[in-house]
Amino acid sequence: MENFLNLCTNPALISVILLCILCIKKINVLLAIIVSTLTAGILSGMNIKDVMNVFISGMGGNSETALSYILLGAFAATMAHSGFTDVISGKISKIVNGNKWVLLAILTLIAMASQNIVPIHIAFIPIIIPPLLGIMNKLQIDRRAVACVLAFGLKMPYIAIPAGFGLIFQNLIADNMVQNGVNVIRSEVWKSTLILGIGMIAGLLVAVFITYRKPRRYENKTEIVLQNTEEFRKEHWYVILAAVSTFVVQLLTQSLPLGALVGLGIMFSFKIIPRDKMDHMMNEGIYLMGYIAFVMLVAAGFASVLKETGSIDTMVSTILNFMPSNIMLASLLILLVGLFITIGIGTSFGTIPILAVLFVPVCIKLGFNTPQMIVLLAAAAALGDAGSPASDTTLGPTSGLNADGQHNHIFDTCIPTFLHYNIALIVFALLGILLLA
Repeated sequence: MENFLNLCTNPALISVILLCILCIKKINVLLAIIVSTLTAGILSGMNIKDVMNVFISGMGGNSETALSYILLGAFAATMAHSGFTDVISGKISKIVNGNKWVLLAILTLIAMASQNIVPIHIAFIPIIIPPLLGIMNKLQIDRRAVACVLAFGLKMPYIAIPAGFGLIFQNLIADNMVQNGVNVIRSEVWKSTLILGIGMIAGLLVAVFITYRKPRRYENKTEIVLQNTEEFRKEHWYVILAAVSTFVVQLLTQSLPLGALVGLGIMFSFKIIPRDKMDHMMNEGIYLMGYIAFVMLVAAGFASVLKETGSIDTMVSTILNFMPSNIMLASLLILLVGLFITIGIGTSFGTIPILAVLFVPVCIKLGFNTPQMIVLLAAAAALGDAGSPASDTTLGPTSGLNADGQHNHIFDTCIPTFLHYNIALIVFALLGILLLA
């Protein structure tokens, strides 16, 4: 009974529940995170000044990510002003030819490519998606299905494909397991996480072909109707060169900001956009991605306050008292803890170090083998990324689909992606642990 009371009064638990409630009540995500941060700090006994100091200093934890988003936003804006994205949108319109399934398939492939082939992450969404809203309206596509498609493309590749963001995610898993006493070869991680990718595919198919299959009407806004006036020009080859260079540099240096900077350098060197427009492109990049970048910074500050209070450690220690000796039940409990932590701080990448320190020793004690631990850690970290109000996996799709004000972040992006992908990940993670026994 005492353990149960300690769990119910845990500052981390209360603050994350508060965050979810505020977001459901349509409170701005940025403000909801700040209020939840203050709540966690005060309930743990910190004074407000200390909470804010830890919060602000902790924002640096996502500084590389935020810088990446700003630079990639500028890269995407430069691509748009070159006419390249208009060409792509026009080509998509012709290929679709009134078939919504073709459009959804194309958007899935583009979203997946944004994670490794052209690693601009969510920066493509506010460029590519708004011009296609007119087509979606005409075809009466439920935008919740599109949100699930985009979330799938943003999330599945880093779980299952060892390239681009997937290389970073899987290296994090291997490195943190090594630090906690388990020898893991980086190149072997994807072989274990592949089953989680299959689970994501299952969630996608259910969302597109069952849950959101029926037509849904939206008001057609004239300002978002596709204008296909661009033709492929010589300078667009330089855009492709810049995109490929961004990918190569990112792979070689493991630095996404450096890759984006090289891509921008090529754009401006070949005068795809005049140099006197450089300030305008950077400003537009901030406009496109600045809000999301700042939410990620604030989410890092929230995570720092939770760590400083020690409430996450306390919560997990309390839960360990309920930990069953049965591997499958223990796995389910660990997955639910991972879901809870990630949905609060909004980053699966940032959740890995927390979970590894807390649960790898437990997994060793319970007799998990290495592939089982990889599946468990990857799934526990990835859970909640789809569905978290503060995650780029949800913020990105909303930034494009709500260009005409007809797509709600919580009810049309977060809840649909939460239901379809988190349930699928839990089921397939448990299946993977069973098969890898």
